[in-house]
Amino acid sequence: MIKVAISRNSDQQVTSFKMTGHAGSGQYGEDIVCAAASVLAITTVNALDEVATVHPSLTSDNANGGYLALTMHDRNQAAETILATFTLGMTQIAEKYAQFITISDGHFN
Repeated sequence: MIKVAISRNSDQQVTSFKMTGHAGSGQYGEDIVCAAASVLAITTVNALDEVATVHPSLTSDNANGGYLALTMHDRNQAAETILATFTLGMTQIAEKYAQFITISDGHFN
């Protein structure tokens, strides 16, 4: 199961997110849920850096169960759009594949 926790400030702007786990929806290398979530998260990190030119704090550990944590320090309109797109994408994946991915507000269940 992939768990995603998204934290927001009082203006509902994403301040951080954490992802952990593996979906387990298919064989290694053929798990479309894990691939979709991973691509969305990595693209978000890259877009924040290259498109929005903001540099959040990152922690990752692929070897021990899959883990990615991102914390925003700076923000601009491009970053807000990228983070909103990340949230939308993860929400849509979770709606379609609820048995393999969950999303919570701010902390893991």
